Amino acid sequence: MNNMGILEAKRPDFDALLTKIATYASEYEITSDLAMQTARYCLMDTLGCALLALKYPACTKLLGPSVEGAEFRPLGAKIPGTSYQLEPIRAAFNVGAMVRWLDFNDTWLAAEWGHPSDNLGAIWAVADYISRKNISEGKAPLKVGCVLKAMIKAHEIQGVLALENCFNKVGLDHVLLVRIASSAVAAKLLGCDFEEIRNSVSHAFIDGGALRTYRHAPNTGSRKSWAAGDASSRGVDLALKAKTGEMGYPSALSASFWGYEDVKMKGQKLTIPQEFGTYVMENVLFKISFPAEFHAQTAVEAALKLHNEVKDQLDSIEKIIITTQESGHRIINKVGELANPADRDHCIQYMVAVPLIFGRLVADDYEDSVAKDKRIDALREKMVVEVDERYTKEYLQSDKRSIANAVQIFYKDGSKSQKIEVEYPIGHKRRRDEGIPVLIEKFKGNLAVKLSPKQCAKILSICHDQNTLESMNFNEFSDLFWLG
Repeated sequence: MNNMGILEAKRPDFDALLTKIATYASEYEITSDLAMQTARYCLMDTLGCALLALKYPACTKLLGPSVEGAEFRPLGAKIPGTSYQLEPIRAAFNVGAMVRWLDFNDTWLAAEWGHPSDNLGAIWAVADYISRKNISEGKAPLKVGCVLKAMIKAHEIQGVLALENCFNKVGLDHVLLVRIASSAVAAKLLGCDFEEIRNSVSHAFIDGGALRTYRHAPNTGSRKSWAAGDASSRGVDLALKAKTGEMGYPSALSASFWGYEDVKMKGQKLTIPQEFGTYVMENVLFKISFPAEFHAQTAVEAALKLHNEVKDQLDSIEKIIITTQESGHRIINKVGELANPADRDHCIQYMVAVPLIFGRLVADDYEDSVAKDKRIDALREKMVVEVDERYTKEYLQSDKRSIANAVQIFYKDGSKSQKIEVEYPIGHKRRRDEGIPVLIEKFKGNLAVKLSPKQCAKILSICHDQNTLESMNFNEFSDLFWLG
C-alpha cells in the first residue's frame, strides 16, 4: 500500500524466511553421522509409538480410507500394523494420528514446543507412494536413508522455527509447525524444485493455524491426538498442489494487514536465531519411559522414587509440593474434574499421583478404569505447584535445555520426605547412553503389540545396523510392518 492508501499490485520478493526454508529443504546435504544415527532411533521409536496406539479403539476408529472402499492398491502407502493401503494424503493422516495418539513420541521444547516426529506421517506416506510408483515405472525406489534425511530436515524446520517464535502465546497450536515442515519435505520427496517447494511452504503459512482450544481446560479432548495427523496430511496436500505448478505467495508472512505476521502473530515478526542444519535431530528429546506430556517427565521420575516411601501411608500426607518450570505450570497445572484421557495426560498432578500410588505410569493409566480410583483425586487435592525461576531459565538455555521438576511430600506429623529433583529426563541428550538401551526395549515391546515374532525379529535385525537400514528399499521396509 502506498502513501495515498492505494494498493500496490506489483509482487514483492519472497519473504526471506520462506526462501531459507525452501533452500534448506531443496539443497542442504546431510553429513552429520550423529544426526543420521539419532534419526534411526527416532524412526524406531516413532513407529513403535504408532503400533502401540493401535491398542486403543478411540484411535483405530479414525483410521483407514476417507470412505469405505477408497483404498489405493497397489501404489498406495501401507499403514503400519494394519492392512490399509491408502493414497498419500489420507495415509499421512493415518500414520500421523497413530504416532501422536499416546503422547509418547519425541519432543522439542523451546519458546514453542512440539513433536517433530509427527512429520513422519507425511514422510512415510509420500516415500512409500513414490517408491511403489517408481517401481511400477521401472525406476528405483527410495532408500530408508532418504527417509532418515527427510526426518532430519523436518525436525530442523519445525525445531528451529520453535526456538524464538511462541505461537501458543497467541492461542495457536504447535501443529502448524508440522504442516510447514511436512509441506517442505513432502515437496522435496515428490521431486519438486526449489520454486515449487517455496510455493508449498507459502501455502502452509497461509493456512494460518489451529487453535489450542482442544489442548486446554475446559475443552481438552481427543483432537489433540489427531491434530498432528491432520497437519501432516495437509502438508502433503499442499506439496501435491505445488507440484502441479500452483502459484505461491511471496509475502505470505509480511504482507501488511493480510499476512501471517499481522493476522496471526499480532504484528510480531517471525525470526530464526540460527541457520538450518542438523541441530534439532541431534538434540531431540526422546520420550522413553512415560507416555506423559514432556514437561512432566522428570516429575513422574521423581514421584517414582518416592513410591516405596509413600505407598502405604497415603492418608498421612498433608501436602505435596511439585516444583516445575513456567512452561509446565502454564500448560499442565490443572485442578478440578478431569473428563477423559486427553485431559489426564496433560495434568501434572495426575501424572504425579499415579506413580506415587501405583509405582508406574503407562498409557492405560489415563483410562477411566484407573482414573476412577478415588486415591488419585485425593492426592491431587493435596498438591501445590510452584515455579522455580532457575528451572525456567535453564529450560531455555541452548547449552542446557533442562526440563526440571521436583517433588516433596509433607506429612501430617510434621515430617517430610527428601525433595527429589530431576533436571534432565532419560530421553535428554545428556542421558543418551542411559536412554538408548531403554528406547530399544520400548521399541521391542511396541513391535510385539501388533506384529508376529518373525516380523519383530526381522525388523529388529535390520534396525540394529545403520548401514543395513539406510541401504534398504523403503517399500520393502514398509512391507515389514504391514498386515495385509
